[in-house]
Amino acid sequence: MAPSASDNPPASRFSPEERNLLLQTAADSIEYGLHRGEPFPVVVDRFPESLRAPGACFVTLEQHGELRGCIGSLQARRPLIADVSENAFAAANRDTRFDPVRVEELHDLEIQVSILNPPEPLAVSGEADLCAKLRPGIDGVILEDARHRGTFLPSVWEDCPDPAEFVRHLKRKAGLPADYWAPDLRVSRYTVECIP
Repeated sequence: MAPSASDNPPASRFSPEERNLLLQTAADSIEYGLHRGEPFPVVVDRFPESLRAPGACFVTLEQHGELRGCIGSLQARRPLIADVSENAFAAANRDTRFDPVRVEELHDLEIQVSILNPPEPLAVSGEADLCAKLRPGIDGVILEDARHRGTFLPSVWEDCPDPAEFVRHLKRKAGLPADYWAPDLRVSRYTVECIP
């Protein structure tokens, strides 16, 4: 069966120039943070309107093909360009899985900015139903239960292509047992635009 239009990720919302500005701001914030200990202070009014609008993003750092840091926002609470600056600094310095990025690592870092589209609640009757409704390679997923919350970006599908395995790993990331399910478990999904 052919995929419906809703199964396809949205077209790019940003021009090549805007995409370059987002990546450059992330790089500037990482370098600025190494010398100043804080994110690059973007002057929001100097950027195009599309980057001044509220937005949420994740910034992922890789080094030689290995994850080096990833921090982000799930809700749009500040201008997108400011969110990129803050999250790039945090990915380089505050991801507790890694030591802070050092100056000598800068030239080896690969930066990816994932701009989130607003999450949408996903009604599911159980884990099997959730697995059947997920779109591998397209959906980012948020699981929430009482005090627990975790998310996987769509890029995680590259390492975990099976929906059941994807969900089990996400539950563990959220601090829940892999076999956990409860009627009040909340699920949302979102798509992203990845830059580059």
